Amino acid sequence: MADVLNKGTLFPEELFPTLLNKVKGKSSLAALSNQEPIPFNGYKEFTFTFDKEVDIVAESGAKTKGGVTVEPVTVIPVKFEYGARISDEFKYASEEVKLDYLTAFAEGFAKKLARGIDLAAMHGVNPRTGSASNVVGTNHFDSKVTNKVTMGTGTVDENVEAAIDMIAGFENDVTGMAMAPAFKSELAKLKNTNGEKLYPELAWGSNPGTINGLRVDSNSTVSANSNKDRAIIGDFENMFKWGIAKEIPIEIIEYGNPDNDETLGDLKGHNQIYLRAEAYVGWGILDGNAFARIEAAEE
Repeated sequence: MADVLNKGTLFPEELFPTLLNKVKGKSSLAALSNQEPIPFNGYKEFTFTFDKEVDIVAESGAKTKGGVTVEPVTVIPVKFEYGARISDEFKYASEEVKLDYLTAFAEGFAKKLARGIDLAAMHGVNPRTGSASNVVGTNHFDSKVTNKVTMGTGTVDENVEAAIDMIAGFENDVTGMAMAPAFKSELAKLKNTNGEKLYPELAWGSNPGTINGLRVDSNSTVSANSNKDRAIIGDFENMFKWGIAKEIPIEIIEYGNPDNDETLGDLKGHNQIYLRAEAYVGWGILDGNAFARIEAAEE
């Protein structure tokens, strides 16, 4: 751990699996989809749409044109950053204490990173400001997914069925649903004609992981920033790709004002150091028609 004070040092190898697991545990998109390695310069994911059905050809018969549409989706990593001031006693601590510091920092960073991934990929915003991010652009669900169901037209489970019908109309599968707490609460309230709860597994705010065999995750990120989204449903396993570049640098800064906060002053003058972590995360929505959004009704 002695080299941990070097500028640009990577997170210790023993912390990396823990960091990834905590991201998956806090991000709905990470929980519902599969992570893939992302190179720093990004990559292209190609989707092939076959325009016709396969053809049966008789012996010595003539073959006819099939046709295919190729639509590449570019997955480019986006840099997420978080930093914090701590006492410069960190520099003089034992190896065990330093690792304790970094473990706690990694856990906190993982939680913020997980929420940031959802906010950026769902709504296209910079998590810190809540405003639209020029870096993300249109690479988010609110932009790419035009299939929409408005709540109030039927019960919430009927809204889910309507969304599934939209997705099925484009011959896509449904593998998961991310839902806002308010949407989950509405599902939990539903009862049958005998007064029994239709979804008892949702009682008392539970997040069961599956409903009727469908993978689900409840997260406030779905409806964050006064967004109208209440649920996003679709083929997360095959039509949403994401990943974190393994090289996650952690920087220890000993001088200056790295957070640009004049009220806090110079680090050295206040016996502080600054821990900064950066992660490169890329994602791509391969087919917007493989998803649907359930929105709140206009007030």
